[in-house]
Amino acid sequence: MSAGDDTAGWSYWPAPAKLNLFLHITGRRADGYHELQTVFRLLDWGDHIGLRLREDGQIRRDGPSVAGVAEADDLVVRAALALQTATGCRQGADIRVAKRIPAGGGFGGGSSDAATVLVALNRLWGTGLNADELAAIGLKLGADVPVFVRGHSAWAAGVGEALTPLALPPAWYVLVDPGVHVPTAELFRAPDLTRDAAPAKIADFASGTVLGNAFEPVLRRREPAIEAVFQALSGIGRARLTGSGSGCFVEFATRAAAEQALAQLPSQLRAWVAAGVDRSPLLDALETTGIV
Repeated sequence: MSAGDDTAGWSYWPAPAKLNLFLHITGRRADGYHELQTVFRLLDWGDHIGLRLREDGQIRRDGPSVAGVAEADDLVVRAALALQTATGCRQGADIRVAKRIPAGGGFGGGSSDAATVLVALNRLWGTGLNADELAAIGLKLGADVPVFVRGHSAWAAGVGEALTPLALPPAWYVLVDPGVHVPTAELFRAPDLTRDAAPAKIADFASGTVLGNAFEPVLRRREPAIEAVFQALSGIGRARLTGSGSGCFVEFATRAAAEQALAQLPSQLRAWVAAGVDRSPLLDALETTGIV
């Protein structure tokens, strides 16, 4: 599907997944939120969001819930309502989610879906907000939403909202979903979580001296399924964890190398290959629709 598809009033928009190429926690703020440093790498693979405009102002989710989430709590519905509230728009929308990104995997599915709704409806409704304004709305929905709104791989600080776009080398990734979902709030409360990592610089990441994910040792000790995936991936390369979820990945320089490694993994693993991109497929979709 692409943004140009339009059947019975529907348009379809990409909602790409992401990886955290590293993730450090450098402190805790007075408001209780943690200060992070990470690199977001966008992928050429993810969900798709279907949108159909309504004239009655209602926001409706079309189709079954994702992971049992009630319609009122669904981030795509909340994103559309937030955009209505911020702009006074009287139009509405039906929203479909074609889900491929696993829930709880740390691949950013819910945040990316919300960002795509914000960006695409801003265009379809003609509400005219710029990227800064959309990112501010998105931050209220989740810390990862702004990177998807802005649509570029980035170095991130703060709670993940202070973004510096990065041009990263081409790379392909073998991704694995262990099927484990541990609530992020629970992980942040873990007594064995490292919360005082020394602040790093972009140059440290570029030189390869900054790697690792603060949640990895916690999850590997707690979840046998995640530890089993790390053991399986150790035969093809250096396994890493993404975000605060259970998703794991190994990076390769070429697609052929990634696909060859994928073929070596046990068949029972839910694993696949995706390419890293610096520019979101959503931005490409916006350029090709012809919608002003």
